Amino acid sequence: IGDFNYSRHRAPTRTRLETVLSALIHGPTLTYSSGVAAVHAYLIGLRPRRVAIGEGYHGSRQVIQLYASLTGCEILRYDELDQLQAGDVIHLETPINPTGEAANIRYYATEAHKHGAYLVVDATFGPPGLQDPFALGADVVVHSGTKYFGGHHDLLCGTLTVPPGRRDWFATLCEQRTILGSVLGSMEGWLGLRSLRTLELRVCRQSENATGLVRWLAGWLESEGDNVVKRTVDVVRHASLQDEDMDWLKEQMPNGFGAVFAVEMKNEAMGRRLPGALRLLQHATILGGVESQLEWRRLVDSTAKPTLLRFSIGVEHLDDLKADLLRGLESVVDL
Repeated sequence: IGDFNYSRHRAPTRTRLETVLSALIHGPTLTYSSGVAAVHAYLIGLRPRRVAIGEGYHGSRQVIQLYASLTGCEILRYDELDQLQAGDVIHLETPINPTGEAANIRYYATEAHKHGAYLVVDATFGPPGLQDPFALGADVVVHSGTKYFGGHHDLLCGTLTVPPGRRDWFATLCEQRTILGSVLGSMEGWLGLRSLRTLELRVCRQSENATGLVRWLAGWLESEGDNVVKRTVDVVRHASLQDEDMDWLKEQMPNGFGAVFAVEMKNEAMGRRLPGALRLLQHATILGGVESQLEWRRLVDSTAKPTLLRFSIGVEHLDDLKADLLRGLESVVDL
């Protein structure tokens, strides 16, 4: 049985998945039982005394807050980066949940390294094929593999990748994962391998669809005269609309800007009602799968604006998505 004598140490299916992911993400990769387990893993592996974190997934912030409560680690804002010291961490999520807007990886890598700190990039919304954080200076890359590595809403998984030159980190993380038991199951490993066969096909189509929908909505908002989009939609947010950032954004995401975007409706009633008025797009919190979904964010996040909707776009035909969304907007226009 070779090295596969105890599944918490090593298992054939999980190891095969990690081998494939290592090639895709461009560094030695470990899988975990969830995305937040991967965040916890880098915290106990690097043991920073300060972590700077900005906008993004609240679950990552909760893990960092838990780590801080146990260790005394200080949590900083991005406007406090001058307080970073050697061994500290900038936790950067890009594209950002829930807006799909992007942050400049190279800028934050420079800021981290001039203080001797590390840049950890949560690249969940920019999976391989869309961006390569290591090429821009990242020191660690994490993913919630539940989203695009899974792609079918049936996998719970996290990944953590280190640069090829940091085998010492990799060995430490392997040992700590074995001790903590935050390993990926064999069934989840099999599901991940199944899904990675279509990763490029899915992600490229999803990103293309999302950008098409965003530009379609933005076009209606910028057009002359009255229309249903102007009467229902206040703001659309997505990396593809960051015109002032295109110089660095085209380098960072040359093949597409991701499949998640946000829409702020004119009022709360419209935000609450639109998800239930659609036929093709499903109202759900999970995202990253081949089916298009949206979520009224206030339902799961009490701090979110009551007008905010998060869209996760799938692989359907763009014209069908436009027709469904237009029909839904027409149904809430008088609220």
